Amino acid sequence: MELAHEQPIDAANLAVVAENATDAVARDALLDRAMGPGRKRKSSEKLRRGRRPSEGLAFVARDQTGTLVGTVRLWDVALGEGGQQALLLGPLAVEPALKGAGAGSALMRHAVAEARRLGHRAILLVGDEPYYQRFGFSAAKTGRLAMPGPYERHRFLALELVVGTLDGAAGTLEAAGRKVRPEKPEAA
Repeated sequence: MELAHEQPIDAANLAVVAENATDAVARDALLDRAMGPGRKRKSSEKLRRGRRPSEGLAFVARDQTGTLVGTVRLWDVALGEGGQQALLLGPLAVEPALKGAGAGSALMRHAVAEARRLGHRAILLVGDEPYYQRFGFSAAKTGRLAMPGPYERHRFLALELVVGTLDGAAGTLEAAGRKVRPEKPEAA
């Protein structure tokens, strides 16, 4: 999908809003363009499969025409078996033609602020530290935690929204939170 814009996009021209059910097709197409066909094989996907995003923590960025140009979701996870709750961020994706225009940063700032406002204590993700460190993420407190399946340890990052939340946290992240409800069969 080619996006035609009369003027360059910048964060000031974007609206970050709650994702809604009508965004599903555009969101999936954006994720395919931005992340490629291997996106569903990532370790993080194992924690998202069969789950819904954490309540109130799924966002999209729209340009001035209303076109969906970015997305981010946060998911409920447990820090090891029976461990405390945290959030897993991802995927964060922006229309490839708009990278560097501020959509990703706007989505990140909004998602972190909302997670904090809703009382969550920590956010984890797998991503590039040079990008995410500007939002406070680092690998400093993920050393005793692990993702299910293969991942690059140096890219496993965390942000404590409440200082000390990850002190002593250990184990493999597990999916938590709301499950996707199966479609009800139609009555005959």
